Amino acid sequence: MDLVDSAVLARLSRLAVQARVPMSGSINGIHRSATRGSSVEFAEYRKYVPGDDIKNLDWRVYARTDRFYIKEFEADTNLRCCIILDTSASMGFAGDHGSKFDYARRLAATLAYLLAHQGDAVGLLSFAEKTLTDIPPRNSASHLRHIFDTLKTIEPKGGSEIVQTLHEAAERVSQRALVVVISDLFTDPTELLDGFQHMRFRKHDLAVFHLLDPQELAFSFDRPIRFVDMESSFSMITDPSIIETDYRHAIQQYLDTVTRGCREFNVDYQRVLIDTDYEKTLASFLLQRAGKSAAGGRARS
Repeated sequence: MDLVDSAVLARLSRLAVQARVPMSGSINGIHRSATRGSSVEFAEYRKYVPGDDIKNLDWRVYARTDRFYIKEFEADTNLRCCIILDTSASMGFAGDHGSKFDYARRLAATLAYLLAHQGDAVGLLSFAEKTLTDIPPRNSASHLRHIFDTLKTIEPKGGSEIVQTLHEAAERVSQRALVVVISDLFTDPTELLDGFQHMRFRKHDLAVFHLLDPQELAFSFDRPIRFVDMESSFSMITDPSIIETDYRHAIQQYLDTVTRGCREFNVDYQRVLIDTDYEKTLASFLLQRAGKSAAGGRARS
């Protein structure tokens, strides 16, 4: 399958993938650093100490206070991004708009290209019942090709251990990074939010694409049908009208819990119906991040 569309890339390349929190990097880039350095963006004042470069002294402040203060600026840095892709069997569910997994692969591949294009390092971690692929973040054409080749070969199968994967990844990614999770999040919401909280505790900038097929929300079944658990051998035949009310209540309660938890832990949560064009999904994500990054810059100035 073609993972990326050149026309989509051309349009989205006008938008930068912005970090919402200061990052740590080894080369100059477009993202705020966790350390101070030389940049055009003022950060704060601190008292002068012997050995400081006097060119950073603010003489206007000295004239008002008769004290020496150094101007510090935000350093610019490159970004590390780890894309965590759910490859469990439920991601293979395909309705009228294709499968959740094919949609997820397009999101992952396009986002990886955009990050590499702007000089950032990107990696890929895929999981089901265990971690299947762990490609550390790097920035090179051959590395990006390795990610694309991997995305083409993996298929959705097995159960999902997303909670364990999140906890392990939170510790494995040593430097603060942008962590992008692409999954249908089929797990207990309380345990899921514990994993999100762990990511945020480790200072990672966490973004989540929660993929849903429209049928999962509409539940538009009008005759007896067999429902099959794609991650186990369980199945049941029932009349949808009997369970519809309980199902709608359960799914809404689940979504509300996840949404509230993401808001509490400052997780960038994107609920995505896969009948939405993936370009529109990514454009909305990038524009929201650009707005938050700009707002953060104005607040510090």
